[in-house]
Amino acid sequence: MSELSPAKKQTDTVSTASSHTLLEGRLGYQLETALLVRALTHRSFAYENGGLPTNERLEFLGDSVLGLVVTDTLYRIHPDLPEGQLAKLRAAVVNSRALAEVGRGLQLGSFIRLGRGEEGTGGRDKASILADTLEAVIGAVYLDQGLDAASELVHRLFDPLIEKSSNLGAGLDWKTSLQELTAAEALGVPEYLVTESGPDHEKTFTAAARVGGVSYGTGTGRSKKEAEQQAAESAWRSIRASADAREAAAKSGAGEPAAAGAPLGDGDGAAEAVDAAPADVASASEAAPADPASTDPASAEAPTS
Repeated sequence: MSELSPAKKQTDTVSTASSHTLLEGRLGYQLETALLVRALTHRSFAYENGGLPTNERLEFLGDSVLGLVVTDTLYRIHPDLPEGQLAKLRAAVVNSRALAEVGRGLQLGSFIRLGRGEEGTGGRDKASILADTLEAVIGAVYLDQGLDAASELVHRLFDPLIEKSSNLGAGLDWKTSLQELTAAEALGVPEYLVTESGPDHEKTFTAAARVGGVSYGTGTGRSKKEAEQQAAESAWRSIRASADAREAAAKSGAGEPAAAGAPLGDGDGAAEAVDAAPADVASASEAAPADPASTDPASAEAPTS
């Protein structure tokens, strides 16, 4: 590899400084240069450049700071929620997909120092890389500016997500919600069949949510987890709609509700089976003798003497 000329090195340095200033403007904090550079250094770049320090330690620290601030906020604004529900709310905010979306809002991908391999496979928009880098940046703000500044940054970036998560209901975790629903409906435990397609750097995953051997929903995504969540959402909505329809039919007196485990799409057959029952009873009634006494052995005519 040819050595860079002094002029080229100076241009790269100015360009890097300019990009850091732009990122700091979006963050609202001016950070120590070396600390910010480390926060933006992915391991692929470090390994290709002689084993430079990576952002992984800062990521570890930032993950804890983010978790603390979000957990503290949820604890305070939801004083009556049990621990399990608070955990679901936190998981809806602190996860790779949510962090990646926040990172994209900052255009964080354009600032990351990536190796050639990751650069060539779309690494600047990978959810895992964006999420890890954002946590590293939060860790850098904490080290350079303190907890109050880091907390303010987390609130500015994540309060909209915290507010949104409070209104998600079952959508906090579709897989958990589906499992709870299928247990309540006595359908069994959900399973997911996942297939993948496309090149390694641009794979698409497709998942089918099956319960008791019946497919209730499908989903696609850039990751297996995302596809399974979408499939679980589709299945949850389908099973919930079927259950609601049965309840509405029962309340309106339209007939007995269908069995809880009936697969979607078999509702008509179930309704016919229910409707047939009263007719069979009526037929049996018509075939019975009109005079109950005629079947009583005690009422039989005595033999003549």
